[in-house]
Amino acid sequence: MPENKRINKCLLIALGCNIRAERCRKGYSQEVLAEKSGLHRTYIGVVERGEKNITISNCSKIADALHLKLSDLISRAEV
Repeated sequence: MPENKRINKCLLIALGCNIRAERCRKGYSQEVLAEKSGLHRTYIGVVERGEKNITISNCSKIADALHLKLSDLISRAEV
């Protein structure tokens, strides 16, 4: 796997782990986070596992649902 693709995958996994950690910290299920963000529950799962590249718009929806600033959610995903 080329280096840039490996770094991108690591970022997606790190972001997904951050989303999952914040969701669990708030006591939300994936379904509750999906409801609050206006996204589908299966999409939340895919993002949390780092399997899908998330748009900035959807990342913002998730950050809002978790009562976080988008910049905080993203900055925690740096590798």
